[in-house]
Amino acid sequence: MNRDYVSRKDFIRNSALLLGGFMASSQGFAADDVTSKDMKKEILRDGQPFWLKNVRLETGFRYEEDEVVATSTALFCIEISKGKISTIAPNDEHKQAIDAQGLLMLPAFKDMHIHLDKTFYAGPWRATRKRQGGVKGMIALEQEILPELLKTSTYRAEKLIELLQSCGTGFARSHVNIEPTSGLNSLKNLEIALENKKSLFGTELVAFPQHGLFYTDSASLMKEAATMNIDYIGGVDPYSIDGSIEKPIDFIVQLALDNGKGIDIHLHESGDSGLKTVEYLIDRVNENPVLKGKTFLSHCFVLGAIEPKKQEELAERLGQAKIGVVSTIPFGRLIMPIPTLYKHGVDVATGNDSIVDHWNTFGSGSVLEKANLMAQLYGYNTEYMLSRSLKLATHNVLPLDDSGVQQWPKEGKEASFVLLDASCSAEAVSRISPVKSLVYKGNMVF
Repeated sequence: MNRDYVSRKDFIRNSALLLGGFMASSQGFAADDVTSKDMKKEILRDGQPFWLKNVRLETGFRYEEDEVVATSTALFCIEISKGKISTIAPNDEHKQAIDAQGLLMLPAFKDMHIHLDKTFYAGPWRATRKRQGGVKGMIALEQEILPELLKTSTYRAEKLIELLQSCGTGFARSHVNIEPTSGLNSLKNLEIALENKKSLFGTELVAFPQHGLFYTDSASLMKEAATMNIDYIGGVDPYSIDGSIEKPIDFIVQLALDNGKGIDIHLHESGDSGLKTVEYLIDRVNENPVLKGKTFLSHCFVLGAIEPKKQEELAERLGQAKIGVVSTIPFGRLIMPIPTLYKHGVDVATGNDSIVDHWNTFGSGSVLEKANLMAQLYGYNTEYMLSRSLKLATHNVLPLDDSGVQQWPKEGKEASFVLLDASCSAEAVSRISPVKSLVYKGNMVF
């Protein structure tokens, strides 16, 4: 695959991606879309400027009796230079530029919870097995299969990144196993994949003690990983795996403080231990304000299991402590109180978690699909609420603010965006509109 410029058709074919439904018809820009041979050559090189014309941008809301009934858009010319949006100009049909054909430009999507380091993706189909023994049973299974997974983990991570890119994602927060079975090899193998993709995909990494900090001897490995190329200190179900809330949380907090890292803890526990873990983490972050805005709870299913009054109380405390929640938007009997979290200013993010591995087989790679699911679950079916729901896919970046004033894109800001076959954000969320092109920091992925 040409890393600097490739049509979507070739991108998918070369990646051996089998994308169904809404992704199947997306072909992207072929080289013939460029009106000048010189322009074709320029966009093949990193950092070279190029222009897009007929780019659709949102410009405001249209109202009827104080209700937002539609989103106004207009066509523009956009210049990309040195990884930035250098110029936003009135549209010029005759300009020598790549023709965006009226496609909608939106911020590139962000997958804020995924495991790039361990996946069955790009290999033979394997459904999950019947779970036995809870999370500890899954730890035993991982200890059995990880040595084999590590043999192809770099290749599969690259293919998984390509799946995310094909769905419009240009950035991911990936958890990476740090435990005795893998040692530091999951991290090292993933770093190779990320280096190969660095001009086309951004990441931040979470050192993740999947097998428990103390249930297995992972603490020393975590200390070593904290000095390496990672951004967050992770954790998982401290009480049910390590038998204590305080000891693992204290270790994670101190390791983050000592190394200037953030925190992102998997919390699946939905009973009293889950609630006490959230409350204890809030207290520790309040004691160490440097961790505010840098601390996250992934899944945090206990929020969906407690009664509404307690949800309000906990959401308020999370908002005040600036602790974010990264939710995979589960459905069924467990409904996360996402509207309540938004109400209290909690940073809510989402991700695919697993695409196809020993935990799950239902990941599509699309966080736009997650925004659609959220909108369906909570009745966000108006033009206004659908447009606001896009922020789940972009991690809080929206073209229009809540009053309908254009706030993205801006000249001088990073050129990471998608072009979709949609008339506006609301339609993109509601229809899970096809992604036709992805640009990451000025580099055209497809």
